[in-house]
Amino acid sequence: MAIANHSTATMFVLLGLTQQPELQLPLFLLFLGIYMVTVVGNLGMILLIAANPRLHTPMYYFLSTLSFIDFCSSTVITPKMLVNFLWKENLILHFECMAQLFFFVVFVVAEGYLLTAMAYDRYVAICSPLLYNVTMSSWLCSLLVLVAFILGVLSAVAHTSAMMKLTFCKSHIINHYFCDVLPLLNLSCSNTHLNELLLFVIGGFNTLVPTLAVTISYAFIFYSILRIRSSEGRSKAFGTCSSHLMAVGIFFGSITFMYFKPPSSNSLDQEKVSSVFYTTVIPLLNPLIYSVRNKDVKKAMRKVLVGR
Repeated sequence: MAIANHSTATMFVLLGLTQQPELQLPLFLLFLGIYMVTVVGNLGMILLIAANPRLHTPMYYFLSTLSFIDFCSSTVITPKMLVNFLWKENLILHFECMAQLFFFVVFVVAEGYLLTAMAYDRYVAICSPLLYNVTMSSWLCSLLVLVAFILGVLSAVAHTSAMMKLTFCKSHIINHYFCDVLPLLNLSCSNTHLNELLLFVIGGFNTLVPTLAVTISYAFIFYSILRIRSSEGRSKAFGTCSSHLMAVGIFFGSITFMYFKPPSSNSLDQEKVSSVFYTTVIPLLNPLIYSVRNKDVKKAMRKVLVGR
């Protein structure tokens, strides 16, 4: 089907990660392996937490939700990227492109706020341990997760509805491996001021608020840890936060680098290579970080694998 060069065209072409033929098969195998490990790791984490009563705590409830988000966000992006490596011309319908953009925004924003809720959970556990079970009730945990998804959906509706109002008469070839905001804006011949404003305001809000909340939470956490007299107690307290700190640093660092740098600092080819990190690598890293650095998770895994 020919793709017309006007705004009523119903399809886009995704150029993919690279146009070099000799790299297609190696990259396909690499990202197929990454996706399989991501799916097994995140679904395995969810099942492990669900099957082990000792892990039925707020901390692991948030962790299982994080694994669910990582599984979904990877599934939104990676299968279509894998198709790019196998076909010369990868077509995507307009509504499929908008749906991919919508769900991508939902899960990225929800993950940011979920990591914020996890920081609050660690704050209560370390700064108010005697009130932890009362404060972090199942009702509050469910509410925090619900708010994270609601904010994700609202952000996605704003971005997607504004994007659907644009016309794309310059070209319908997207120099990317998925339908992201910036590559789509580069194709539009409409006034993109509203879209750019939404990206700045919503993106800034969804980055600044969680970052400030996490920073404030950890300021109190570190203050409480430093007041612990025994080195063993300080080490144990910090150990409960180290995995989360790594996940927060990797996530917000990559998002900030991608969307809040000067527009002229990178080409689209460089940007799509950078975006691989937060679309495919982060969903892979999170279950690995928590399984390697968390003693309770390692004990539960050992019990499943060796039966003791």
